[in-house]
Amino acid sequence: MNAETKLSAFKAYDVRGRVPDQLNERMVQEIGRAYARVIKPEGAVAVGRDIRETSGAFARALIAGLNAEGCRTVDVGLCGTEMVYYAAGQAGMGGGIMVTASHNPSDYNGLKMVRSGARPISSDTGLDDIEQEARRLLAGPATTLAVSAELNREESILQPFVGKLLGMINCSAIRPFHLVVNAGNGCAGPVFDALAEHLPIRVTRLCHEPDGSFPNDVPNPMLIEQQKFTGSAVIEHGADLGLAWDGDFDRCFFFDETGQFIEGYYLVGLLAEQLLKRSPGATVIYDPRLTWNTVQLVEAFGGKPVISKCGHSFIKDKMREQDAVYGGEMSAHHYFRDFFYCDSGMIPWLLILEQLSETGAKFSQVVERCMREFPCSGEINFTIKSATDALQRIRAFYDDSAVSTSTLDGLSMEFAQWRFNLRSSNTEPVVRLNVETRGDKGLLATKTAELRQLITA
Repeated sequence: MNAETKLSAFKAYDVRGRVPDQLNERMVQEIGRAYARVIKPEGAVAVGRDIRETSGAFARALIAGLNAEGCRTVDVGLCGTEMVYYAAGQAGMGGGIMVTASHNPSDYNGLKMVRSGARPISSDTGLDDIEQEARRLLAGPATTLAVSAELNREESILQPFVGKLLGMINCSAIRPFHLVVNAGNGCAGPVFDALAEHLPIRVTRLCHEPDGSFPNDVPNPMLIEQQKFTGSAVIEHGADLGLAWDGDFDRCFFFDETGQFIEGYYLVGLLAEQLLKRSPGATVIYDPRLTWNTVQLVEAFGGKPVISKCGHSFIKDKMREQDAVYGGEMSAHHYFRDFFYCDSGMIPWLLILEQLSETGAKFSQVVERCMREFPCSGEINFTIKSATDALQRIRAFYDDSAVSTSTLDGLSMEFAQWRFNLRSSNTEPVVRLNVETRGDKGLLATKTAELRQLITA
């Protein structure tokens, strides 16, 4: 097996692949060494891991590789990705690496890397250089390295992390709620519990215990069967709200009290509204897939909406550039200025509880208005031979009638009563379609069907 095959796990934003052929302990060890050589961290690097059965061994290999290059490490143990961001954002820290494959199948694993200050590392900001250095190391003789007792220390960051998050809301304003929560046997359960004990909430827990064998299927709340499972539990237990997370809980998914799954798009505007109440006039970053509801709410609450390409590194960079209070993607990634400009799967539900407590409204009432005014298709994926040909064909078809056209990220075209975005995935060999209208579900169905036919022609 050559080095090219061995490093196929390197993606645009992270490292993720099937174990052991695409990613194994030797590779992770050399990636650790490569990170140290390329990033040259001046402080210790935080290393965390998810619950996957290979994550413990991978974390040890990673720490050994970092230590071999003289890099100090802080092993924060089992945690979520945002906890590594939190650790890396502390003064004097040199960066952070999370061992996780998020929502991927159980035979996958991966790495998410950041610099000091929890600044992202992507293909154009160091990840390609880490890959090249790792290739060189893998081409040499294999050496099994050991964790250094002098350079590595273990530290629990759960309590200070929980304190940080609770400090971002008015805990005293939270009224009693009944929540159904589905951790998917990932890492979210213990962290949710540590937050919940400070709040006046009653909880019904599903798949709550971390279990790397994923006995209830891989934690991916985007799967329809998992949405039905959580939604049915909300109805069965008469809960006010349902929550579900992916494996490393950097994404949080919502269900209203009727058990209905709420598209991540509608959360962007609601979270922006809540944060603009305390930061009047602030900037909010949003992605181009679905936009009208977000722009309307941000402007209604006196904020400045600024568009960015999709992807965490683009959103985080744009937030820092604009000093934005919040950035949201319809994919359920939500980013916060007061959390090192990083994404969190725990802060969103805390803010929504705060918002519902303040308004006294039911969650269905809050989201129904958004869904009625701007119905959307949800993201539809297509596997096709040529994304370039499809985008050219569709642009030519609509060019004469479009009010505006953008190629910031894929192809976005707007018309008087509807709009769409079609883009190639950065992580998978598919194109993704999103369509929305101004309050017209019939038009939404018609145009979505029309685009389906054009894409697959």
